[in-house]
Amino acid sequence: MKIEVLGMGCPKCHKTIENIKIALSETGREAEIIEIKDLAAIADYGVMLTPAVVVDGDVKTVGKVPSVEMIKSILE
Repeated sequence: MKIEVLGMGCPKCHKTIENIKIALSETGREAEIIEIKDLAAIADYGVMLTPAVVVDGDVKTVGKVPSVEMIKSILE
């Protein structure tokens, strides 16, 4: 599984990555986490607000920090 966090490296982006790592740990799942900071790459996903979470190419959340529980439900 590949999880991309789209954003410019702001505190919300870092919190999103932290929550993803916690969710993965709590569910025993593994994933490659990639931070995408390039504006053109972010725009290619049609995302206008960050942070955004993309799982295996599908945009799952936009413009908010997803909770650990929300991430767990996304990963199911």
